[in-house]
Amino acid sequence: MNFSTLDYIVFLGYGCLIVGVGLFVSREKKGHKKDAKDYFLAGKSLTWWAVGASLIASNISAEQFIGMSGSGYAIGLAIASYEWMGAVTLLVIAKFFLPVYLKEGIYTMPQFLEHRYDGRVKTIMAIFWLFVYIFINLTSVLYLGALAMKTIMGVEMSTGIIGLALFAGVYSIYGGLKAVAWTDVIQVIFLIAGGLMTTFLALDALGAGEGIISGFQTLLKEVPEKFTMIIQRGELMLPDGRDAYLDLPGISVLIGGMWIANLYYWGFNQYIIQRALAAKSLKEAQKGIVFAGFLKLIIPIIVVIPGIVAYALHADISKSDEAYPWLLNQFVGPGFKGLAFAALIAAVVSSLASMINSTSTIFTMDIYKYFINKNATESQLVTTGRIVAAAALFIAALIAPQLGTLDQVFQYIQEFTGFVSPGITAIFIFGFFWKKTTANAAIGTAIISLIISFVVKTAWPGMPFLDRMGLVFLISSGLLVIFSLMDKNPVGKGIELSKESFRTNSTFNYMSIVLLLIIAVLYAIFW
Repeated sequence: MNFSTLDYIVFLGYGCLIVGVGLFVSREKKGHKKDAKDYFLAGKSLTWWAVGASLIASNISAEQFIGMSGSGYAIGLAIASYEWMGAVTLLVIAKFFLPVYLKEGIYTMPQFLEHRYDGRVKTIMAIFWLFVYIFINLTSVLYLGALAMKTIMGVEMSTGIIGLALFAGVYSIYGGLKAVAWTDVIQVIFLIAGGLMTTFLALDALGAGEGIISGFQTLLKEVPEKFTMIIQRGELMLPDGRDAYLDLPGISVLIGGMWIANLYYWGFNQYIIQRALAAKSLKEAQKGIVFAGFLKLIIPIIVVIPGIVAYALHADISKSDEAYPWLLNQFVGPGFKGLAFAALIAAVVSSLASMINSTSTIFTMDIYKYFINKNATESQLVTTGRIVAAAALFIAALIAPQLGTLDQVFQYIQEFTGFVSPGITAIFIFGFFWKKTTANAAIGTAIISLIISFVVKTAWPGMPFLDRMGLVFLISSGLLVIFSLMDKNPVGKGIELSKESFRTNSTFNYMSIVLLLIIAVLYAIFW
């Protein structure tokens, strides 16, 4: 992609704005020194719109711009179920889980597990999440972002990875969650504006310059098979010859394993839920989550439709994940490329910043303070958080190039997490709603559910991974009940719940109903 002078000005202006705002909000007031609450929970000061914007900025990354566009190219609109079903899941989290988290006054998800079970469960899960964030999430985001830079601008992979890591780290490592969250508000503006512009230009080109409506009508006419939300077995074959049903198994998307994937991601995932933990109040956090749900409605327009357009135009690409960069090269003209590229980089950098902050939060609060320095001062906690954030980013940058052999990185991430999320989801859900669940049962279930996932995959290789997740969740739930009832030395304390715990105000209720109706209509149209 050849950048014009205006493109460079737009992109550099974006970069300076993000770094400048990040450093500005990170400054310390006279006489006040940043403590752990400031660094890891933004001083509990986030407003609803900051919570919602930061949730989306943390969620939408190169996994979506590159990976989900690639899946849009290979599968079609059905991949948007991750977004639309995710919006429904957000409402569940806001109403039933978030009130408990805030009541417990936690910094991390492992801390909740300690409050509910014991320190062993906390430590096991803390180590697990550190592994996932560094070796799966951070590496995949760095790789996909660098892939886009290489395809669009010809930047070498290693240079792109280093550049993205430095960009994300320069303000987030110093400023903590406050810098991440407030810059996310700006990132979302670039992300949505630049993403919509790319989609509209691509549709206009497909419609022979007669506008986006004409382009969308042409798209529906030329590739109708790409606009089926519920895929049947044998209905759609992927470029590599596999049945698309294996990735999105029909009605199971609505009532099966995708619920496990979404509950795990949105409800028990540190780098997502940490934004809500940093809100001013429960009501503010819940409004922010509903706001994020509405934003998720438009994400498929930004990241899935471009992939389908690339397919309709018979894009000259070697693998699916090259669809979005190819589109930018072909149809985004001078003056707009800087904005489109800024949107893509905004998605990458915001997610990187969120992940490294959450990685440092878990290590500092659950490992360092618990095992290494129980009497750590506030200053030591902040310093440790910064060091760990830098180290995590460095390790991920070293590993990221190894993902180059994969075709659909988005699907790779979903399938990997599918091995572990059923057991973890069972531990959290039963921990919330069944007081007899014990710590020993939780540990045993976490380990055995992973083994069961591999056994089921080996025994039934043709089973879609979402169906496998649903099945393993049911088995894990059964084991959790059996182990708990058999436990002769039960350890763990139930969460005190009441009807008041889940009472929400009229604004949340009305907006939730509107959101659910819109999603129902979308599925009815594209069934």
